[in-house]
Amino acid sequence: MKTVKLLEQLSNLHGAPGHEDDVVKFVQKALPKLLTERDCLNNLFIRRKNAKKRRPIVALDCHSDEVGFIVEAVNQNGTISFLPLGGWHVANIPAHAVIIKNFKGQYIKGVVASKPPHFMSPEEKNRLPAIEELVIDIGSGSYAETVNDFNIETGNPITPDVEFNFNAGTGLMRGKAFDNRLGCTAVITLINEIHNANLEVEPVGVICAQEEVGLRGATVAANTVKPDFAMIFEGCPADDTFRSPEKARGIIGKGVQFRVVDAGMVSNHRVQSFARKIAEKHGIPYQVIARSSGQTNGARYYLAQQGIPALVIGIPARYIHTHYSLAQKSDLENAIKLGRSLLVELDSNIIAGF
Repeated sequence: MKTVKLLEQLSNLHGAPGHEDDVVKFVQKALPKLLTERDCLNNLFIRRKNAKKRRPIVALDCHSDEVGFIVEAVNQNGTISFLPLGGWHVANIPAHAVIIKNFKGQYIKGVVASKPPHFMSPEEKNRLPAIEELVIDIGSGSYAETVNDFNIETGNPITPDVEFNFNAGTGLMRGKAFDNRLGCTAVITLINEIHNANLEVEPVGVICAQEEVGLRGATVAANTVKPDFAMIFEGCPADDTFRSPEKARGIIGKGVQFRVVDAGMVSNHRVQSFARKIAEKHGIPYQVIARSSGQTNGARYYLAQQGIPALVIGIPARYIHTHYSLAQKSDLENAIKLGRSLLVELDSNIIAGF
């Protein structure tokens, strides 16, 4: 239950790309026994106090941001025009609740306005709106009220307004930002558990910013930490409600995902073989997926320095990049178990062999 509670706290936080401050502050407070340092991008680096400098460095990577929006302008009628931050499809945006964080730190609740069918033309009823046609309504009646009373201005971040829910009987978790607060939960739990462990490698937690807008935090983090090996913990799209059973490789409740290819990375097959061997040794269920699109922070480690061997450990989640996602507690726990097992098994010779 401790792991689920941590995910609940993280999922309920708001951290659009470039505005991950609440998540960063929470993680720093949650890890008093470790050294944390934030850079100007909002990347957070977590190191053990008894770090051994001569041991190979293993990055435990995740990203703190979630898909969101940003205020573009306030309109004369008090509604708010906005721009997307991250990969949204317009069909998933209208008629959903959102929260705007103004620069005073206040949270303002609103809803993405959806025109009632009574007022739609026949043409409007038969097409999706463009994102630039959508506005957020916070209950204001004028430009002056939105700006002066609610303190809304251009550049304020916007995120979905969703509360986490857990079904203890089924292990099903529902909430927002599972991409990638699932990964954050895994990294925080893992590095907290092993902060005093005697390992042959030196783990460094890397909680990256701005993944959803082009893997920007990881580009900097990979060249800051300069790891010898990287594990990327990621909330990955489940495909079990969209594909037939024989083609689905992202089934919730069926274990972690090993990603062999995506738009940014062809995974090192020696790394893949090692990961599968360790998973099988410890009875950790896994699925192997190949994706033609999408990418993770692994793509930035993959091309950093002289090329850093990287393993993407996916935690399947249904309906990511929408307001609501579903994931299974056992998959999250197995991702943490796998990370722990890999850290125990890794050493300089194994990493050199990749």
